[in-house]
Amino acid sequence: MSGPSAPAVLAVVGAGPRATGLLERIAANAPELWDGTRALHIQLIDPHPPGPGRIWRHEQSGLLRMNSMAEDVTMFTDESSTIEGPVRPGPSLAEWAAQFSGRGPRHAPYAEPADPEVLAELRALDPADFPTRRAQSAYLDWVFRRVLTELPASVTVEWHRTTATSVTGPPDGPQEVRLDGRDTPLTADLVVLAQGHIGAEPAAEHRAFAGFARRHGRFHLPPEFSADADLSGLRPGEHVLVRGFGLAFVDLMSLLTEGRGGRFRTRPDGTLHYLPSGREPVLHVGSRRGVPYHSKTRYRLQGPRPALPRYFGPGAVDALLAENRPLDLRRDVWPLMAKEIGYGHYHELFHAHPGRTTLPWEDFAAAYDRLGWYDPDMTELVASAVPDPADRLDFEALDRPLDGLAFASPDAFQDHLRTYVTEDVARRENPGFSADLGAFLALLSLYGQLPRLVGSGRLTARSVAEQLDGWWQGFFSFLASGPPGFRLRQLLALSEAGVVRFLGADVRIAADESTGTFTVTSPTVPGHTTRATALIEAYLPHPSLDRTEDPLLRDLHRSGAVAEEVTDPAFTHRSGLLTVSPADGRLVDPSLGGPHPRRIALGAPTNSRAVAAFARPRTDSPGFRQNDAVARALLRTLAEVSPTADHASVAV
Repeated sequence: MSGPSAPAVLAVVGAGPRATGLLERIAANAPELWDGTRALHIQLIDPHPPGPGRIWRHEQSGLLRMNSMAEDVTMFTDESSTIEGPVRPGPSLAEWAAQFSGRGPRHAPYAEPADPEVLAELRALDPADFPTRRAQSAYLDWVFRRVLTELPASVTVEWHRTTATSVTGPPDGPQEVRLDGRDTPLTADLVVLAQGHIGAEPAAEHRAFAGFARRHGRFHLPPEFSADADLSGLRPGEHVLVRGFGLAFVDLMSLLTEGRGGRFRTRPDGTLHYLPSGREPVLHVGSRRGVPYHSKTRYRLQGPRPALPRYFGPGAVDALLAENRPLDLRRDVWPLMAKEIGYGHYHELFHAHPGRTTLPWEDFAAAYDRLGWYDPDMTELVASAVPDPADRLDFEALDRPLDGLAFASPDAFQDHLRTYVTEDVARRENPGFSADLGAFLALLSLYGQLPRLVGSGRLTARSVAEQLDGWWQGFFSFLASGPPGFRLRQLLALSEAGVVRFLGADVRIAADESTGTFTVTSPTVPGHTTRATALIEAYLPHPSLDRTEDPLLRDLHRSGAVAEEVTDPAFTHRSGLLTVSPADGRLVDPSLGGPHPRRIALGAPTNSRAVAAFARPRTDSPGFRQNDAVARALLRTLAEVSPTADHASVAV
């Protein structure tokens, strides 16, 4: 047996922003929970660079951008963070970038990015700009290097630039992590899975379309991360059906237009004109809603920041759980969520634009407090206090803007949707409609409460499958995760140039064997069929343990060592997410009948649904709260693990 000086070993699979956030919390909590008399060695395993990881790596097109403003991106806790560990503030992306132009203080460790294009972008970056993903990659690289300097001397980190393929080991002993291309496994006391967003092999529908494409010499792209997609098979002028109108579509739109040599020029009236290169395909785009995600707001609150949460905070969740009954999201939870969003919206409207209201805020707020969101009296209150319907919050109209509309011809629909997009961009860039930002901030606050509600197990399985992961996630993304306004102005220019054509809502795609073409129809333009020789599924792969591309998760799943979340037992529907214990993220192992004491999983692949690895400042990020709780649990557990001789032979 080795002596007490043998190090404790933590293996972290994945070295992207979620792993970096966990390391930051380990550094913050170590002075309290790690006495330094024993070494702690952290093994990071990822083929991609630590900090950015795969999704935010530098090696991707400079055309790809974030959908958040630079001032709205941080990796650090702040005064809003409700955590047990210490708060350690740090610069947002915008504050960090300011040092390169001399507009802000230097942040150690200081080093200018090696890429001259990224450095030039950072020097010119305005806090309200939407940075490239390469700029975010540089920020995440710096955060990782800063974290390394903050770890105590007794804690060391080593990066293995490869892929973890399996993890084995008893619940009461060391774990062995096998690495691709290595004969000897790593031995660790605890293992954390933090792989982030993971790809998946195509589902049955996509495999069928792929087979059709092979038979007829056509192009098919299943759900894929845009930076990884091979688009070289699309020919100039080829007609392409694109299913999906969110951020993946926006990325693909950029890669297939500017990425092929096209250019945008600004007219005197501020609108854009597209100059094609002749190498672009023609993109026919549609989706369930048939419209692009709402553009991000480009202004700040005009009135005081509302105190959030108010109606859907910890107390409201406590009250729901105290009812000790199955909960339905739409019936039991959504009315509170809707009222919270409405509060953020009307708080900003009444304080920033009082001339468009008929009541003092205090009177409106007192009545608003007493009423439920769907009470008839609430409708009357809002109608009387907010005369202009454009200033009222109508979730149904927001969610399905094409419902009940039908157009006589495709050209008539093109005109309608161009008007819709033009008005949306104008509204999101007009501070006169800053109530939309108030609603957005309230929308973000909801996410802070949902993980505990989901983790309680009180939401019905169907509610989780159809409402939380289905309707709610789509609605949230539609309202809050849209592209910057300039992307939608580019979309308008591409539409006017005939490079993009709009299909409508509830698109139905089929494969016609007789003609060898893909076809699409939509009730938005009844009786019209569009044909194309290529099909792109413009959305991210859905989580799937059955089809995951990650070899470690695939091995754990096949061996029965992980539990996939069952969201609807009546229909055997599964979410594709790993089941973890709500409190500490430990992997549920069916063979043990509960959590595995030595395996933890965080972020996107898990049913904790605390996915975001970075956050908007001062929003009490659920991801940061989870990182802190898990880091503290890890340090306590590692301090209690008996030293083992196995660690002396760790291969590095």
